[in-house]
Amino acid sequence: MDPVPRITRRAAAGCRLAPRGDLWVFGYGSLMWSPGFRSSQKSAGRAHGYHRSLCVYSHRYRGTESRPGLVMGLCRGGSCWGVTFRVSATRAKRVLAYLYRREMGNRVYRPRFVRVRVRGGREVRALAFVADTEHRQFVGDLDVERTARLVARGRGERGRNIDYLSYTLAHMHELGVRDPHLDRVLLSALALQSARRNAQLKKRHNSRR
Repeated sequence: MDPVPRITRRAAAGCRLAPRGDLWVFGYGSLMWSPGFRSSQKSAGRAHGYHRSLCVYSHRYRGTESRPGLVMGLCRGGSCWGVTFRVSATRAKRVLAYLYRREMGNRVYRPRFVRVRVRGGREVRALAFVADTEHRQFVGDLDVERTARLVARGRGERGRNIDYLSYTLAHMHELGVRDPHLDRVLLSALALQSARRNAQLKKRHNSRR
């Protein structure tokens, strides 16, 4: 069952985006594997004119302000495979209100209707949350080493940053999509966590001698 939305000012703004018919939503990060709403259809889709990037500091869900994590943003250029959800017209306003509460708390994203080609089907205009490149939490593309350090230590209200990246990559792989940069980031972050764990175990061992 969908969460009952609180109709805040942001949620009300989201409701105004409701189309006349069914609503399509494009997920490229956590929405792929944890949408939080019911849909009448779910399928792979490819957004045109945008690409996925681990480019947004997370100060709440996957990190804190003092120890930020990183989450995905949709950035201009290229294309991006993700999951496309179809929401019936009767549920569109409820789902929009929920998505606004979830994604627009700090306004690091800009909601846009983007062109998405549903796998094996037609092209639709789907709601997607595009990264706001002017926002203070937008960091753009970082190198593998720095990205991995942030991912390895990030933890927020929804858990570890490394799990967020792992789940996202797993669902990308299910779609047949590979991103060598993100794969390297995950491997480096796992290695950093393992090294940190081993150092802690060694320290505890030495303290008992």
